[in-house]
Amino acid sequence: QTTILTADGKVLATIYSQNRVVVPLAQISPLLQTAIISIEDSRFYEHNGVDLHGLARALVSNAQGGSVQGGSTLTQQYVKNVLLLTATTDQERADAIARTPARKLREMRLALGLEKVWTKAQILEGYLNIAYFGDGAYGAEAASLRYFGVHASKLTLPQAATLAGIVQSPVSYDPLTDPKLSEKRRNVVLKRENELGAITDDQYAKAVVVPIAKTLHETAPPNGCTSSVAPFFCSYVIRTIKTDPTFGKTLADRVAFLARGGYTVRTTLDSKAQAYAQAQIDAKVPMSDRHGAALTVVQPGTGNILVMAQNRLWGAVNGKVQYTTYNYNVDQVAPKSPDGIQYSFNGVGFQTGSTFKPFVLAAALEKKIPVNERIHAPAFVKPVGYTDCQGHDVSDPNVLVGNDEGGAGTYDLRTGTWASVNTFFMLLEKQTGLCLPATIAQSMGIRRADGRAMDVTPTLTLGVNPIAPLHMAEAYAAFAAHGLHCTTRPILSITDNRTRKAIKVPPVSCKQVLDPKIADAVTAILAGVIDGSYSGRTGSRESIGRPAAGKTGTTESNVNVWFCGFVPQLAAAGWVGDPTGSGNAKLWSMKNVVIGRHHYTPAFGNNLPGPIWKAVISFMVKDLPVEQFNPVDQSVIRGFTTQVPDVAGLSVAAALKALTNAGFNPSVAPQRIPSAQKVGTVASTDPKAGSFVGGGANIIVYVSGGKPPPPKPSPTPTTTPSPSPDPSPSITG
Repeated sequence: QTTILTADGKVLATIYSQNRVVVPLAQISPLLQTAIISIEDSRFYEHNGVDLHGLARALVSNAQGGSVQGGSTLTQQYVKNVLLLTATTDQERADAIARTPARKLREMRLALGLEKVWTKAQILEGYLNIAYFGDGAYGAEAASLRYFGVHASKLTLPQAATLAGIVQSPVSYDPLTDPKLSEKRRNVVLKRENELGAITDDQYAKAVVVPIAKTLHETAPPNGCTSSVAPFFCSYVIRTIKTDPTFGKTLADRVAFLARGGYTVRTTLDSKAQAYAQAQIDAKVPMSDRHGAALTVVQPGTGNILVMAQNRLWGAVNGKVQYTTYNYNVDQVAPKSPDGIQYSFNGVGFQTGSTFKPFVLAAALEKKIPVNERIHAPAFVKPVGYTDCQGHDVSDPNVLVGNDEGGAGTYDLRTGTWASVNTFFMLLEKQTGLCLPATIAQSMGIRRADGRAMDVTPTLTLGVNPIAPLHMAEAYAAFAAHGLHCTTRPILSITDNRTRKAIKVPPVSCKQVLDPKIADAVTAILAGVIDGSYSGRTGSRESIGRPAAGKTGTTESNVNVWFCGFVPQLAAAGWVGDPTGSGNAKLWSMKNVVIGRHHYTPAFGNNLPGPIWKAVISFMVKDLPVEQFNPVDQSVIRGFTTQVPDVAGLSVAAALKALTNAGFNPSVAPQRIPSAQKVGTVASTDPKAGSFVGGGANIIVYVSGGKPPPPKPSPTPTTTPSPSPDPSPSITG
């Protein structure tokens, strides 16, 4: 058996191809040791691996019937079992059990050799750990637990005799399927022990009258992840072993590693946090609901997966509760392994909505676009004028992108993020180009869940690629770790229970992928989504009373809703939506839906997955110190700025040319404004002349509609305050 544990030592699962628990001889009752020797090899301590008396009987049988029978010592039986269980081909397995003189002679030769290097105690220990005791139980410990519910060290005399009697014919003498025949065989063993003087007459008399039913306490050993408290994470651990080259170069090597078993696998899972997260998900999106919900929590700086929960039971669809073998938190496919095989991870992946916008934000800061860069975001934009990483035009004039959150207006990098304005980010993405945000996202662990290359299209910033929650948490953890990306991992250590030696596991694997100053600037802006004075911020419900940063996300027609966020020590991604990954709005829109007895009109990232994120993170940080995010480097948020030229009084054409030559992106406002400038000439610009803004910024040109009417006289004299200089750009302003 291999035991899978949480990080704090709780049993997640027991897995095995053979139900075997290897224990030292000292942990096997002397009653069983005596019984097995008495019935199987009474001269065990006298022979050197081959019993000549038994061999003589076998030769007589062979001469009379032409087949080899009997005569096998415990040492020979041990050899036979080893040859059978280590066979790797059908021919080797057939040779190990063939009833031929050649097989018998081979066993004898190996048994003689083994007795020269092992003590009798070692041979007996090996035999009692490898022998098959029926009903899937290999070895004395597994058999004792299976039939009697006790450890092999606690066997009574009748129980020990029952086990000793089984090995001759494990199917026939199985006490669970034929207790009468098994009891008869048990009594044969007891009689043999009595004849040899191993037990007294009194012991024999008392043992043979005990009904076998009274000794049985059937205990079905769990096998696999189905009964685990975290079955989807458990399955992910096993799949990691099957796919990671650390555990073997080929699939066959890794499967053999698992099949051999006998390991203690300590995982990264936090058992208390996992239980709490599962309860929060089940309360918010019950298992009876058709919508899916999932949450992954990752530790920044290590990549350790601390929580992986979803609102499903492991298995097939059955009754009122939803069952599935799909892990909503992970990829549908894993990367190709060194042997060139693509392995299924049984995931789905979902469009992420606005939770993808921070990668465009990081790209903007890397391009030195100032934080106070103001962009006029209309109600709708057409994605035209975009090229992919190969320079191909990927414009789509047939698409019209609008705003789900935030309205038309002028925003900077902070307010555009806080209000999550789609058209703002579409225009910002035009300045950064599509390739840079896609590259940044991929360097932080983002990849499509279906294994395909990422779609680098104008709507990239709107989260159109299907991503697994695990990798969204992984990427947000990189922001929390100041741009240090750590590949997520579920395994802390593996110990071989036989040798007590550690087995190599995938190590912590981290790489600096983003300038810490840029990562910290993104973090500071995302902190304003949760906490701050901006009334339109989308994550205000997720405030937890300590520094936290995050982003809401909602896909088209509210099919999928997300909340991804972090504190310095933890990062988490929560999702609720279409569990099929289809994106079918007709079937899965959550614009008007009842989930968990709550009516959502509609569901958003801040009112469905957001509260789950808040509850889980609040629970997990209770015993963690309050840590602050790093202060922001002012050189990052100022970026490269250019002074807006004064074009007032110029013709519209001349003004547009001057602004374009200065490196800006000018456009003319649709309506004229009152101005002292000549009608038809430029009245003013936004940002105003003399302002320092980022190169390539959008500049709105206002055309004069004529002299404004004189102001009405004031009833009381007023004083005009002295103009104050523009404040330096501030993340929290």
